[in-house]
Amino acid sequence: MSLEALEKLTEALSRLPGIGRRSAGRMAVKLAAEPDRMAAALVSALDQVRREVRFCGTCGALTSVDRDPCVYCTDAGRDHTLLCVVEDPADIDAIEETGAFAGRYHVLLGRISPLRGEGPNDIRLRALIKRVREEGVREVVLALNTDLEGEATAGLVRALLRERGVRVTHPAYGIPAGSGVRFADAVTLGRALEGRREA
Repeated sequence: MSLEALEKLTEALSRLPGIGRRSAGRMAVKLAAEPDRMAAALVSALDQVRREVRFCGTCGALTSVDRDPCVYCTDAGRDHTLLCVVEDPADIDAIEETGAFAGRYHVLLGRISPLRGEGPNDIRLRALIKRVREEGVREVVLALNTDLEGEATAGLVRALLRERGVRVTHPAYGIPAGSGVRFADAVTLGRALEGRREA
């Protein structure tokens, strides 16, 4: 592996969430040092994910290619009039751990970020409006990150849904400002969802 190849690998790994440049560099060196054992296993796992995992065509959660719509969308025991909007599929796992939410989900797959050139057309906003209109949704819980970009996204979603007469709420307390849903513990997140307020 050339040094240029190692640099490219470091760059690719550093694009992953939560992986800084130094950590990515250490990972790249480890993969280069054990290409037969570690790199081959990683390539195989990534290829399997590429072939077998996709986004649900309805809500945007991760699902297997042979199960679309996903388990959340097809579970008849879930309240179809209650929709929880999150930024990322990983946020669903955090909410599900609480056992406090019995509705369905909608994943935006991003957020509005002018600094990164990401606007309303870059997230699954149209799909959300369509679902609200077609599925008889009465309440939308905005479980978005509480940083500046998350708040901007929530503000736009809130405005679009209120003009359609939909109740818009958000988790009540327990999620620190500037943090995200997936970083809150299950008890805190569960209480926040149970005590949600008008957004």
